[in-house]
Amino acid sequence: MNALQMRAVSLRHRDGDEVVTALDAVELTVAPGELIAVVGPSGSGKSSLLAVAGGLGVPDSGTVHVGGAALTGVSARRRTELRRRHIGFVFQSGNLVESLTARDQLRLPLTFGKVGRVADADALLARVGMAEKARRRPHQLSGGERQRVGIARALMTGPDLLLVDEPTAALDRARSHQIVELLAERSHDDGVATVMVTHDLDVLGHADAVYEMVDGRLTRQS
Repeated sequence: MNALQMRAVSLRHRDGDEVVTALDAVELTVAPGELIAVVGPSGSGKSSLLAVAGGLGVPDSGTVHVGGAALTGVSARRRTELRRRHIGFVFQSGNLVESLTARDQLRLPLTFGKVGRVADADALLARVGMAEKARRRPHQLSGGERQRVGIARALMTGPDLLLVDEPTAALDRARSHQIVELLAERSHDDGVATVMVTHDLDVLGHADAVYEMVDGRLTRQS
């Protein structure tokens, strides 16, 4: 079973008097354990792709399945339930809560309601190289360390699909490679399908496949 399957997915929105096609009949399949990278210019539809794949947006047409469950044609409440059970998100700079320790960042998703599988927070921190900094807060961590905590938090509920938005935007070259290597490792070892949107062409060698998005159209490059 594929972790993510998008079939003929289209999405349009208004920009003033103009109708913009954010997604144009997108076809995408991602298998468990596969890391794919999506590149393309700003405004090409990459953010819309992540939103629809993650059930945060509803396409005008087409179907989206995650872990075998339909995200399209269901209620908003059902989409929320599926996000909690099947999908993890990693944002730029980790998107951490400043008042929480690294350990408590991982426990945060468990407070939002019913989730899928629950991992051990300390074990996950150890797997991303952050065991010794479990009690530190975001202001005590480097950019790369914050991203590591963000990745661990996204994996806390054992997702089928990990959606990653520009994980290296605030990092130098060495830390960028470390973070994407970590994403690839966790994807392969844990059987998590990962979709990473990035402008950083330097890290594409860590991906199993690279797709380009232009004007809402998605094309596999390698």
